[in-house]
Amino acid sequence: MRILLIEDNPDLGDAIETKLRISGHSVEWARDGLAASRWLKNGDWDAVVLDIMLPGKDGFAILQELREANMETQVLVVTARAEIEDRVSMLDLGADDYMVKPFDLRELEARLRALLRRAAGHSSSLTHYGPLALDSSNRCATLDGNPLELGRREFRLLEILLSRLGQTVDKERLMNQLFSLDEDVSLNALELQISRLRKKLAHTPIRITTVRGIGYQADSDAP
Repeated sequence: MRILLIEDNPDLGDAIETKLRISGHSVEWARDGLAASRWLKNGDWDAVVLDIMLPGKDGFAILQELREANMETQVLVVTARAEIEDRVSMLDLGADDYMVKPFDLRELEARLRALLRRAAGHSSSLTHYGPLALDSSNRCATLDGNPLELGRREFRLLEILLSRLGQTVDKERLMNQLFSLDEDVSLNALELQISRLRKKLAHTPIRITTVRGIGYQADSDAP
């Protein structure tokens, strides 16, 4: 996932960012409400982790702006305020889920995965494409029941392409989701990942084609 983290607590923000990046997600961290608004307007996000109490602009205003702009990004609210009125207000404004601080980082990541599965119409983290099975929870793939060795970014790339099976995913979106802004990489890095992934998928029903000048598309021969 490409995730926008909006959190002003430096210790918690650092812990969440580190956890999500280790798991292979692309994360950008906004530390106040005004910066968050700018990030939201200028980015394409799979999910937003949103704190309520923020300097500059609070989480209620950010969520309202996001939904008024018809952005369908999944929003997970994290808050230290346990009052039922706050939680009801956030859900009514368009939040998809919420967590009350303190929480376990493993649960936060699991809830994000669940939100993305729900948005994609999947009820389970395990998806089959003929003999190829993709487990987004454990970040692994198998072919005919045997492990398919994929690097962290190779798995993420495959996951992105398969989530949009039959659709062209543009190169800019793939770059944003695979690499963080502080990584100095070029399109050559993406092309290298595509090349490696194609070789490893040679005996699977998945085919990755290049849409010249735009991006890449995954298709499956499996029923």
